[in-house]
Amino acid sequence: MREPILLPLDQPELETDLAGGVVRRTVHPSGLRVLTERMPSTRSASIGFWVGVGSRDEQAERDDAPGSLGSTHFLEHLLFKGTPTRDAYSIATSFDRIGAEHNALTAKEYTCYYAKVRDADLDGAVTVLADMVTNSVLDADEFEMERGVILEELAMAADDLADVANERFFEAVMGEHPLGRPIGGLPETIRAARRDDVDLHYRHRYDPSTLVITAAGAVDHDRLVERVLEALNLSPEERWHTDRSAVPVRRAPVEPATPSPSAGPGADLAGAGVAGGGEPSVRITARPSEQINLLIGTEGLRANDPRRFAFGVMNSVLGGGMSSRLFQEIREKRGLAYTAYSFGASYSDAGLFGMYAGCAPEKAAEVVELSRLELQRMAESGITEEERDRALGQIAGSSALALEDSDTRMGRLARAELGSGELYDLDASLERFTAVTGDEIRAIAAELAARPLTIVAVGDTARSTLAASE
Repeated sequence: MREPILLPLDQPELETDLAGGVVRRTVHPSGLRVLTERMPSTRSASIGFWVGVGSRDEQAERDDAPGSLGSTHFLEHLLFKGTPTRDAYSIATSFDRIGAEHNALTAKEYTCYYAKVRDADLDGAVTVLADMVTNSVLDADEFEMERGVILEELAMAADDLADVANERFFEAVMGEHPLGRPIGGLPETIRAARRDDVDLHYRHRYDPSTLVITAAGAVDHDRLVERVLEALNLSPEERWHTDRSAVPVRRAPVEPATPSPSAGPGADLAGAGVAGGGEPSVRITARPSEQINLLIGTEGLRANDPRRFAFGVMNSVLGGGMSSRLFQEIREKRGLAYTAYSFGASYSDAGLFGMYAGCAPEKAAEVVELSRLELQRMAESGITEEERDRALGQIAGSSALALEDSDTRMGRLARAELGSGELYDLDASLERFTAVTGDEIRAIAAELAARPLTIVAVGDTARSTLAASE
């Protein structure tokens, strides 16, 4: 079986062939890491400046230390607002005049500032991104302007009931752990955020030891490293901050995840036809709507769990496409919902598993029952060979199609570097999926089915039997 490419932190240079391209990696004395994957026959490149800091790394204010809640999302906005040599308009026009696709994203364990450009414009993109990430002034007036913008963004998300259900689900399953907090922050934390605290978070967290730069496409590794060091004002031997550790930082949880589902408004499902042993925790958020958004799930697998390949096959069969059990049972056979699927979310030390459906409020209990029944049926009987073969085909096809895109390859490099330190190419991954046995799939389903389930319902819950006991 093909082994993954190892990315040891103490190896300054690495070069290896990967299916479809060549991967190279340089670890600078400052702790900065640069990884590239050259894709033949491309005329564009995707580049990302990844900082190994996400929303879970924020801290509540204490007597002995300022708080940083909301800082991660604030920085995602503010780093586009100006440096000593570029104002916000200059940053915008620098990308627009070359037709770049550029943006930023905040996640629970990292933040990324990225661009996709013509190969001829990669040097310019590096210059602007490096300036943004390392030299942002966090102007006080811009800070207040972006406070309003972020609040509008949160308001927009609050109008998307599927998004609300997802946030409530994380909160319910993870409890008080930082992984349970919304990535974008809460309106109250954004309103309370102080510019000086966000600046302190920026100065403390954005460091070469946490910075990983990845690029994929038409990219020359040596040229990119040269341009990056020049843009960051580093020589090949120089350290960015002499008073900080030069050891590259791989993702290490600030606080180990020990999820404890938080208590919330309950609903008695007795008599509602819900299958399975033990009553789940039910979280209800009433909103005027024509549908009710349902999430049913529990704790899942951490990112590096060796059983993740078995979970991938199981998830594909259960709710990974139009032929999946959930889609067929809930939509095709009964017409109860337009969308029904299952999913997993994995982090360095914890994970979630969930099943989603949007349906009429009067059908909510039936949809919950069917979802639980399908998970329980898989836990007891496993899957058929035909289902397994179909799932493997779906995984192979979707993975291959995704890797046609330089954005996907660029992100794959970063997640491997910031996470496990192991980079799987397509063949190595597919070999592991193919090796999964029926017993392993059934065992994963059984473990998930045996865990306490959480149900989140968002919508017109007054019309739903889920709200009968409120």
